[in-house]
Amino acid sequence: MSTELKIVAARLHRVRMPLVHEFQTSSHRKAFLDHILVELEDASGAIGWGEIASSSDPYYAPETVESCWHIASQYLLPAILGRPWTHPDQLAAIWSKVRGNYFAKAGVDTAAWVLWAEARSMPLATVLGGTRTAVVAGVSLGIEPTIDDLLTQVASQVAAGYPRVKLKIAPGWHVEPVRAVRTAYPDLDLHVDANGIYTADDLKLLQELDEFGLTMIEQPFAPRDLLTHARLQRMIETPICLDESIETVDDLQTALELEALQVLNIKVSRMGGLTPAREAHDRARAAGIPVWCGGMHEFGIGRLANVALSSLAGFTLPSDVSASEKYYARDVVEPAVVAVEGVVQVPAGAGLGHAVDRALIEANTVAELALGPEQE
Repeated sequence: MSTELKIVAARLHRVRMPLVHEFQTSSHRKAFLDHILVELEDASGAIGWGEIASSSDPYYAPETVESCWHIASQYLLPAILGRPWTHPDQLAAIWSKVRGNYFAKAGVDTAAWVLWAEARSMPLATVLGGTRTAVVAGVSLGIEPTIDDLLTQVASQVAAGYPRVKLKIAPGWHVEPVRAVRTAYPDLDLHVDANGIYTADDLKLLQELDEFGLTMIEQPFAPRDLLTHARLQRMIETPICLDESIETVDDLQTALELEALQVLNIKVSRMGGLTPAREAHDRARAAGIPVWCGGMHEFGIGRLANVALSSLAGFTLPSDVSASEKYYARDVVEPAVVAVEGVVQVPAGAGLGHAVDRALIEANTVAELALGPEQE
């Protein structure tokens, strides 16, 4: 069935949500998040929601909330307003002249997929090609003031049933916290994430992590430093996972050729939306590389998109699709995303499968913009 859609109105909502627990990576600490929610409306009045989950600061990626607002409002949304299309993957060609800006593109691309699923009265997971009805979730824990604080956090997540825990690491916070967690939980699926903070001078230091039976070491070096990733992979048995290095499918192909990874973290935001994320999944699966879905502490809209993506067959490792309550006291979707013993059900309803709490969005909106009839 080919259903032609035309976006007649678009709205951006910059929403600020407090985190229930402050989160620290190798670069910064955060107590709240500003994300941009994208709302697309077609001629029938149907709505598709997406989320631009960029950071406020250019530490994880070059994009920020401000840059994404500019690109989405000035380039991406004007390009697609009033233009008919029959499949979400056609939108990328419309804005193909816009280089990079993957976070901004991801929010609009996701909203288009949700709108398309709504128009077909099908779940987002189904239109993406997903086959799982449930997804195994993992959690990501930040750098804590002390190892005891970290162990408290790990204990809480293990008690909640999560089978995989990811620890953020940085110089001065690597071997000892990992040793403490591994000693306390010898059988836990454990991996670490450096967010690219190390350099080639740290190869021997990172080798020390090989003794802890980690599932993977994620992004130890800078995004473009694929050669050092490949060098470390030859030195250790622990699989190297790439995150920030892989923004495009071409990046993935280069990394595969260099043998710079054995695991891939696919983030919808980092790769520009569900369209390229699905393509990366297909390419990695063909190459025999296991994948999992990483997160950016998304609100419920982006979180549900991640759950839908994680229903694809190649997502064989626990993904960052943990329950809403781990990050937010109240989420922007109703019901909130729930994990039972570390498992999240894939929604069976049309589109996202959860209602969007517009009242909560409005209460937490710090800026908004409408394009289309509403601005006239």
